Amino acid sequence: MNRHTLIDRTPEPRRVPDSDCSEVASGNPTACLGALPPPLQPRGRGARSNVTGRYESYGYELFDDGWTEADPMPKQLRTVTIKDTSRTIVTSNNSPDISFSRSVNPYRGCEHGCIYCYARPSHAYWGYSPGLDFESVIFVKPDAPALLEKQFSSPRYVPEPIVIGANTDPYQPRERDLQTTRELLKVFARYNHPVSFITKSALCLRDLDILAPMAKKGLVRAAISVTTLDRRLARDMEPRAATPGKRIEAIRGLADAGIPVTVMAAPMIPALNDRELEAILEAAAGAGAMTAGYVLLRLPLEIKDLFKEWLATTRPDAASHVMSLVRQTRGGKEYDTAWGKRGRGDGPYAKLLAARFRKAVARLGLNRPARGLRMDLFERPLGTATQASLF
Repeated sequence: MNRHTLIDRTPEPRRVPDSDCSEVASGNPTACLGALPPPLQPRGRGARSNVTGRYESYGYELFDDGWTEADPMPKQLRTVTIKDTSRTIVTSNNSPDISFSRSVNPYRGCEHGCIYCYARPSHAYWGYSPGLDFESVIFVKPDAPALLEKQFSSPRYVPEPIVIGANTDPYQPRERDLQTTRELLKVFARYNHPVSFITKSALCLRDLDILAPMAKKGLVRAAISVTTLDRRLARDMEPRAATPGKRIEAIRGLADAGIPVTVMAAPMIPALNDRELEAILEAAAGAGAMTAGYVLLRLPLEIKDLFKEWLATTRPDAASHVMSLVRQTRGGKEYDTAWGKRGRGDGPYAKLLAARFRKAVARLGLNRPARGLRMDLFERPLGTATQASLF
């Protein structure tokens, strides 16, 4: 049996959300544990461990005491939700590496479980692990539509395009029943406010009744992330996201409805899915995508060790080669935070990938200038606090 050793860290206050945490009490059996032995790795999850968050006072390490588990079958890990009681919903950023300045995230954490997800480290801010907690403890924001409408109704509000799902996927599995993203889109439509979204899910086609009329007004754009066309790799790397075929169908469905679609070949992982770059772009262009983008694998903070654990268990023969190429794109390090290089890398390999991308998008017509979203149509509907009705 594997035991855990408690490790004292420099004391820091535990950061927890202003939320109702009662649902988590019995629903997350792996909370705060370290790397799980193979017999205990839960099925259908991306992370192979639940490493303690970097802000916690104590960490845990596994050691083998010589016993073996009686039950060799992997355990199921139930997803639990926590009500997020945030008082605002629109987030601003001034990063030179990001093409937008405002975003809305209906959820924190993501059940898709993508092992490379750059949002994983954010879970540590709330006292949870960027590992299994990130994909099994989901913060939901049921008040998000009301908060957004309150902001739009303010006489001081100045419209600017907003991205839904810049951090975690707005169409992850819980959206099917919670419909928070759908309700947000209704607010955007009611105020004629420009919006875009990025997702790996075909669930976005459910909302074509809202999105298509907005597209006719020039108020919406979409981005679909297609990391691989290999179903097996996708299942291992993005266990609860839509299959590659479903994502291509989503591009086609959105394009047929008149919604401009960007395909994001992201992340490109050296010696793992990089050889598929042209194939992904071709499939997306054939389905109606108008523009394209890509991002080189990023491994900040806890993602580095989580990704290497995943490689060791799912692609052990390629693990050392993958990480060697990653370091070649980061000046010998496993990650470089420098502006302008975080998403593209540097060195011969990174430059070759960039050249391949440029040639492919030129050949496929995916480098057309994107049409800007209209901001001049924004209006507060009658009946709101700042636009009273005559009756």
